[in-house]
Amino acid sequence: MHIPSHLLTLAVFSALYGVLTLGLSAMPAHAGEDFEMSGYVEPELRLFTANASQTRQRDVDASIAGEVTIKYFWDNNDQSLIVTPFARIATRDNHRSHWDMREARYNLYRGNWELGLGIDKVFWGVTEAVHLVDVINQTDWIEDPVKQEAKLGLAMLRLRTRQDFGTFEAFLLPGFRELNYTGPDGRPATDLPVDQSLTRYESSKDARHIDYALRYSNSFGIVDMGLAYFDGTNRTPLLQPALSRDGDLVLAPYYTQMKQVSLDLQATKGAWLYKLEGYTRHELGDNYQAATGGIEYTFYGIGGSDSDLGLVAEYAIDTRGINPRNPYQNDGFLALRWAANDTASTSLLGGVDIDAETGALAFRFKGQRRLDEDYRLSLEAYVFQNVPAKDVVSNIADDDYIQLRLARYF
Repeated sequence: MHIPSHLLTLAVFSALYGVLTLGLSAMPAHAGEDFEMSGYVEPELRLFTANASQTRQRDVDASIAGEVTIKYFWDNNDQSLIVTPFARIATRDNHRSHWDMREARYNLYRGNWELGLGIDKVFWGVTEAVHLVDVINQTDWIEDPVKQEAKLGLAMLRLRTRQDFGTFEAFLLPGFRELNYTGPDGRPATDLPVDQSLTRYESSKDARHIDYALRYSNSFGIVDMGLAYFDGTNRTPLLQPALSRDGDLVLAPYYTQMKQVSLDLQATKGAWLYKLEGYTRHELGDNYQAATGGIEYTFYGIGGSDSDLGLVAEYAIDTRGINPRNPYQNDGFLALRWAANDTASTSLLGGVDIDAETGALAFRFKGQRRLDEDYRLSLEAYVFQNVPAKDVVSNIADDDYIQLRLARYF
């Protein structure tokens, strides 16, 4: 019997939540042990303001998402288990109805050493517009297709030590996760559909290639620095034209191997914030570099109020020029960031990406506010203008959208 994917997703999420809740409530508390549980349920409405490229696509998409985090600490907090399942049910696109284990890891602390084993998420990067050095976890593209900050959980072995001369981390990544794409009914979507059944890898081990990474981080006065090395499968595939099994023209993902050395820096001096991140990479027999950096200046207590206003200016460059995997090859980013500093944590960010080579513009806006202790309302909007066919974002340039979310936390 075939079970619709959205019903299966709901059943898995509900069962997992129920088992965890029941199990934790039934476990006795002992000295030196501690339980924590938190999460949210979040209805979402996306309104697409431009005409769809496919007739079967619609202008409205409603969905609901939820996430639960269970934390169990024992051995005087020197050992812990953290589990975070996530699920979304969408009304239009069955590809967007999905569930993911964001975290399911065991942590062991001994002095200055920390061992993590299991599914985890790792973030690297300091800039606002794009995080070039963030290469550990795969992007959850159907959750965050534009800024790409939502990440899929990834199995890993993580060893970290904090010393007087800095923090060292080593990562062993025994599995790989493909980038997820919207289905035929979903938006945003590429003009040609992506057929993930045609996925290929440069590595003969395919998704079973074992990646690894090393990172050193430290603070030097006002400067925070991170230096990293990654060797493994590139998280962003090349999309190559191909014929589907039905003979239709589609895009087939091809995942290459890469070696990357990256650097991220952030310095704070008074009201000024300086940011830089970039890498040098070897891939497909070629060496190339990419970098992004900028400044942010904050006016505190504007107009005699409690609110702050920040001015953000960044620039990104890629030595490959226009290429299909990095839209930030010669781009500027200008934005305003406002924080009310009120009890509702009201904040707004509005900005524009400007492609100096193609002339394309991408406007982004995000505002959020707590309605009370348990609810948060957020509004996001992404609008593309003057995007020529040669620009990499032309594939989704007809998918401007406004997104409204209302989260209930517990």
